[in-house]
Amino acid sequence: MSEFKAGDRVQLTGPKGRLNTITLVEGARFGTHKGDLMHDDIIGLPDGSVIANQSGVEYLALKPLLTDYVLSMPRGAAIVYPKDAGQIIVEGDIFPGATVIEAGVGSGALSSYLLRSIGQEGKLFSFERREEFAQIAMANVKNHLGEAPKNWTVTIGDLQDKLPEVIASHTADRAVLDMLAPWECIGEVAQALKPGGLLICYVATVTQLSRTIEAIKDQGEFTVPTAWESIVRGWHVEGLAVRPDHRMIGHTGFLLSARRLAPSTVLPQFKAKRASKTEYTDEDFEIWLPDAIGQRPISEKKLRKTVRKVTNEANQREN
Repeated sequence: MSEFKAGDRVQLTGPKGRLNTITLVEGARFGTHKGDLMHDDIIGLPDGSVIANQSGVEYLALKPLLTDYVLSMPRGAAIVYPKDAGQIIVEGDIFPGATVIEAGVGSGALSSYLLRSIGQEGKLFSFERREEFAQIAMANVKNHLGEAPKNWTVTIGDLQDKLPEVIASHTADRAVLDMLAPWECIGEVAQALKPGGLLICYVATVTQLSRTIEAIKDQGEFTVPTAWESIVRGWHVEGLAVRPDHRMIGHTGFLLSARRLAPSTVLPQFKAKRASKTEYTDEDFEIWLPDAIGQRPISEKKLRKTVRKVTNEANQREN
């Protein structure tokens, strides 16, 4: 039976379903305007217990799932949401013992899922252009696991420059690209992947999707890419009152995947070509990139504050 101990994270569900996540410390207390809940009253109880505070207000105590942690972690870059991370793990066929390339690391959400999927025998090589994002991601992963994973290497720099220095040719099983311009490094990723290896990309806009797919086709060493998105809609179920929730998780990003061909393989034409708009210029693409359509980047001040917060928390857990 799993019991709470000092140092564990606990997710408390209180009145009206409000969630709070705390780290258990002997002698500490969780204070609210409705009374204090003593940490010592939680320590030693089994996961899934109900505890009352000094005023009799009851809280459900559970160890947070990885998804709970991901949605509440301090962020530098935007995270890959659980619905998309699940698609990446399944459609990307991420398996225990796999050698996986990841670019970039964002805030560490996808890295956490990948590390869990490859297990201790696998290897995750992550690449990030901004050192601040890498610091946040590494601290977030360390906070969740309680230590820095020994099978995780984070490299600062552009993927197309650093990948050949870190990964030997044809040794990686999978490549997961969550970056602004994945089309710039398709050749380097193809060189790193084993024949039969799988590339999966996560992009935000239709123009990024189109440009990446065209780059994969032009590169000539992959199968024809497939593209999709996932949409999640919850349901309200209470007796016979069954209906869709008013809110849903709609578009967050597009996913595309392709398999690495054997060297010198020419892919046959399996389908007849259909008429499509094939004439375009770089300018056509540029006007629809996130920067051009007004996607707001994180401010430098907020980024520095997040780095300090998450790094201090990671260091406290280590000590």
